[in-house]
Amino acid sequence: MVVTERRDPEVLVLDAKEPVVVAAGPYGHPFHPILVTIPIGAWVASLVFDIASTVNSRGSRSLVDAAYWLIGLGILGALAAAIFGFMDLLTIPTKTKAFKAGLTHMSLNLSVVALFAIDFFWRRGSYYERIKPETGQLVLSAVAIGVLLVSGWIGGMLAYKYGVRVADQKTQAEGFRS
Repeated sequence: MVVTERRDPEVLVLDAKEPVVVAAGPYGHPFHPILVTIPIGAWVASLVFDIASTVNSRGSRSLVDAAYWLIGLGILGALAAAIFGFMDLLTIPTKTKAFKAGLTHMSLNLSVVALFAIDFFWRRGSYYERIKPETGQLVLSAVAIGVLLVSGWIGGMLAYKYGVRVADQKTQAEGFRS
């Protein structure tokens, strides 16, 4: 007979709200959600610039340059956000739906970083001659953004449905008192 330890679900929830270390952000205000805005913004802007340079009949060297550097900036920002996201993942008790969602979120995000890293190095070879991205580069960026949307949905579920690293209801209620 196998005996498994069962902990009170309320204790598990409280565990997922506290930071592993203060460096992950104070209680109720983690750093990961703040930092993800850097790669998301950079990568979406790079795709917009790619599309703009593609639809422009003459192309645009400056838009191609901007897209290239935004992809690189997004990769660096994602790696910084990943460090804090991993610290948040460590707060979630294993063998829970929230932990499985966190692992999926992390895996998808690492896939997005890999796709953009491939895109970045692919562009590097023709960086100085291009006035438009290659079709494959544009498609790779669009696919990576699509995966990022799915991962972001799961990240939102972690925060808003499961309350990972979100202050408890008692603390939240303080904000609604006059």
